[in-house]
Amino acid sequence: MDFSGLLVQLLNGLAGASSLFLVGAGLSLIFGVTRIVNFAHGSFFMLGVYIAYSLVERLGAGLGFWPALALSALAVGAIGALVEVLVLRRIYRAPELFQLLATFALVLVIKDAALWLWGPEDLLGPRAPGLSGAVDILGRRFPSYDLLLIIAGPLVLGALWLLLKRTRWGMLVRAATQDREMVGALGVNQAWLFTSVFALGAMLAGLGGALQLPREPASLNLDLLTIGDAFVVVVVGGMGSIPGAYVAALLIAEIKAMCVGLGTVQAFGLDFSFSKLTLVAEFLVMAVVLVWRPWGLMGRPQAPSRNSAAIEPPLRPAGRLLLSAAGLAAVGLLLLPLATAGSPYVTVLAIDLLTAALFAASLHFIMGPAGMHSFGHAAYFGLGAYAAALLMLKAAWPMEAALAAAPLAAGLGAAVFGWFCVRLSGVYLAMLTLAFAQIVWSVTFQWDELTGGSNGLTGVWPAAWLADKRSYYFLTLTLVAGGVLALRRMLFSPFGYAMRAGRDSALRADAIGIDVPRIQWVAFVVAAVFAGLAGSLYAFSKGSLSPDSLGVGKSVDGLVMVLLGGVQTLAGPVVGAVSFTWLQDTVARSTDYWRAMLGGIVLLLVLAFPQGIAGFVGQLADRLIDRRRSGA
Repeated sequence: MDFSGLLVQLLNGLAGASSLFLVGAGLSLIFGVTRIVNFAHGSFFMLGVYIAYSLVERLGAGLGFWPALALSALAVGAIGALVEVLVLRRIYRAPELFQLLATFALVLVIKDAALWLWGPEDLLGPRAPGLSGAVDILGRRFPSYDLLLIIAGPLVLGALWLLLKRTRWGMLVRAATQDREMVGALGVNQAWLFTSVFALGAMLAGLGGALQLPREPASLNLDLLTIGDAFVVVVVGGMGSIPGAYVAALLIAEIKAMCVGLGTVQAFGLDFSFSKLTLVAEFLVMAVVLVWRPWGLMGRPQAPSRNSAAIEPPLRPAGRLLLSAAGLAAVGLLLLPLATAGSPYVTVLAIDLLTAALFAASLHFIMGPAGMHSFGHAAYFGLGAYAAALLMLKAAWPMEAALAAAPLAAGLGAAVFGWFCVRLSGVYLAMLTLAFAQIVWSVTFQWDELTGGSNGLTGVWPAAWLADKRSYYFLTLTLVAGGVLALRRMLFSPFGYAMRAGRDSALRADAIGIDVPRIQWVAFVVAAVFAGLAGSLYAFSKGSLSPDSLGVGKSVDGLVMVLLGGVQTLAGPVVGAVSFTWLQDTVARSTDYWRAMLGGIVLLLVLAFPQGIAGFVGQLADRLIDRRRSGA
């Protein structure tokens, strides 16, 4: 690449950095003040593109183009304020992960709202008037509109700096970022402060989307594609740091631009495809930064919230009521294939429910008792699935041997990644798990010779004696029940007590001789082994695999299952997995807008049962028992 090509790629990076910064700055503002990990932030970016498209069509592509972009940003800001007032304001006192679940439900609702309003087709907007051409830079053509984007990023950064440093509102925002409880104690109306911050963050995301109208089409996939990049920018820069978000956006965008510019490079007789790194470049950067500097480039360690200091009540062994319910459920599961012999699909769905239950139980093992939040647990589900498939297809292992070895492959991957992850906590830990998961996904997606790339693997069928779905169902039931019971038994062992002690107070646990990082590392590996078992069972039940089995969507599904059932109960992940998977299957077959209906149901459950379904039932049962005792 010559000097002119290098310069053009650097300019491309600057243009991309501005777009990333606008989204990341809004997300950083929202998290800094409200402490909400807003999963719906990418949806505001998507709405910015769609609304800008509609307004440009209505106002005209000439003089109406620039007002349309500004109006679309304001409209998205108003939508953000409405979301905060109607939904998020009701759950600020709920655990942070339940807030994440609520914002995930909003993603589903907003996506189907966009589908209903604009349809499934991508919509490409017109070129910007006056900037539709290109300029000559050292003999190369560079889009004029991208020059505007290069300027937009620093301008917004300067405006935000003035707003936060030179206004009373900015002073309150900075104070709330440091200690929002104290700001409330001083008489500041926290509700409206949070609303204004959320509206500004949504408006920045909407502006970022609107500015992309001449560059990329409005698409329903923009929400999840954007939120991943936004999370990376915020975490790499440092949670709550606006300048850090710009530095991180600049770093990531320039690295991706250089990867595109380098293309395929030959060295030592080998071809290195740098362009393929664009799928995972930002996550590689995030992994390196978090391992080197756990609080991001310009961030600081988070001050713990006063509301998060309460220690969870101790886990209790199952009582008579729970044992009776478990016994009835076991009998029902054993009789299910006989009772539904005329409906083979019920058996297939039951296998899916069982594998989802084991996957959710493995994630709960580190989320609840260990206090480690993971956004990338699907990596170990996928590692187990692909290990089982590859051992059978490539190494010609029997199905039984592949099924037994696959969880060990997932555990080996967790041993490597977990060694780095357990040194972090909170959102930074969650984002590092996401980074490692995306690295695994990228390798799987692009290694065509081994994994089949985007096409995946086919022909992953069980042994002949398991060809009948009912036989495979009983195998799945046996292994899943054994896995769930083994995880439960470990929680009541000395290892489980040490794990919970490290979660509740790492300093006190260390003072009595517990090696907290080592305990968490072992827990991380154990959870991955059982997730790998769930993945291998899933692979043989479906007969084929795709990279989606270890993508972000699968990790999010696991989070939803655990949170929906209840983090503070051992039955929660099983209840949540069965409820969510059954709802997803039932709703998807009943309407084209199943995401909105599913999101609405999840949102209703979050608002009604912030402790989860199993947690609510457990509290209800405790009250009934207390009343009987008091009456006696």
